[in-house]
Amino acid sequence: MSLLFETIKVFDKKAFNLKFHQIRMQKSLKKFLKTEKYFDLEKIINPPDEKFYRCKIIYSSKKIESVSFFPYKPKKIESFKLIESDIVYNYKFLNRSEIDSLFKRRENADEIIIVKNGKITDTSIANIAFFDGNRWITPREPLLKGTMRAKLLENKKIFLEDIYIDELKFMKKLAIMNALIGFRVVANFRVER
Repeated sequence: MSLLFETIKVFDKKAFNLKFHQIRMQKSLKKFLKTEKYFDLEKIINPPDEKFYRCKIIYSSKKIESVSFFPYKPKKIESFKLIESDIVYNYKFLNRSEIDSLFKRRENADEIIIVKNGKITDTSIANIAFFDGNRWITPREPLLKGTMRAKLLENKKIFLEDIYIDELKFMKKLAIMNALIGFRVVANFRVER
């Protein structure tokens, strides 16, 4: 049985960005798990208190397997290692062993940037965007279409573009984005080959 999951920011007993999580979950249920089942995230999420939590919802084609709340502490990320891979991770699978294996190759870097066919995709935990001097651009073909990325695209805060390794030297800023960290500009970022 294939298990998928959603990770949702919960703070002050409020779940954030639910519209985009619900859309991704329904697409995953329909396209990968081949079911029209509907799980209402708003009814499923009942935080224990007002703290900042990472809510992890694990689901299958039949049911919600578990709903867990973990106190959230962001990690410091400033350096990135480029890792070439042909990995496919277009659904939020519970099994992340291939991503974990790539992450172990980061050497002294804080995080990895996964490269496919010479193009930037994502980090191991977040979508990525670069400021080219005019606007924020994000890879046209990420590993996973994140919910924060979807929201920022819809609001025209970021724009789709193919980003090649050789273009990184021209980028002025780098940002990572996911459901928990939002859109975080990484000051003084370093990218290693």
